[in-house]
Amino acid sequence: MFFISKAFRIFAKYKNKKIFIMEIKILGTGCANCKALEKAVLNSLAEMDFVANVIKEEDIQKIISYGIMRTPALVINEKVVLSGRVPNTKELKEIIEKNK
Repeated sequence: MFFISKAFRIFAKYKNKKIFIMEIKILGTGCANCKALEKAVLNSLAEMDFVANVIKEEDIQKIISYGIMRTPALVINEKVVLSGRVPNTKELKEIIEKNK
């Protein structure tokens, strides 16, 4: 039986597309809005067919180091692009597209 690695399957799926590997962080302590933002980000990335490293950061010291005062916050490639609210799907896609 021939085994195809997961990395190879991912490469094969995206070989004819532009790949923007982003690092996206959702900053929040685990409240309902933080979880909603995480779900919205994952759904938007899937709909946009983007590949990203998504990290949920719950350590309060790391969150404070970004200088935000309200959670949830969205950080793309180490740049805070949103804080204090969960955007609608259209706005979230625009934010991701702008900061890819």
